[in-house]
Amino acid sequence: MGSETVSSHTRKRAAQGGEGRAKAIFWTLLFLTVIFVAYKIIPPYVKDYELEQKMQETARYASVFRKPEEEIRDTIFKEVQDLEIPAKREDIKVEYSGRTVRISVEYDVPVDFLVYQRDMHFKPSSENRSLI
Repeated sequence: MGSETVSSHTRKRAAQGGEGRAKAIFWTLLFLTVIFVAYKIIPPYVKDYELEQKMQETARYASVFRKPEEEIRDTIFKEVQDLEIPAKREDIKVEYSGRTVRISVEYDVPVDFLVYQRDMHFKPSSENRSLI
């Protein structure tokens, strides 16, 4: 009778150890998945932020110095190329409205999650009004 108790106790402990390993594997896989998704998603947002900063800077200077639309478009397109953003030159919209300069770009970034592909849509814009 004593050996039966030890045997059933050993089986319970082994089953609990298996459950613990399964939980550890699950949480490790979940953690790695979150890291992988962040690795794929964060860079496009950082690039979009950098592009928007350049657009704001360009809009400020353009409104003060009355730069031509093509020069503004060239400046933004160079930044798009430097950041390796998948936007075309014709996606860059520049408009003057009185003393206000508006710059906008619309583009999609394809993201491959190995089992799922998705396009992330971005539409950064900037506007600046000349004080003069």
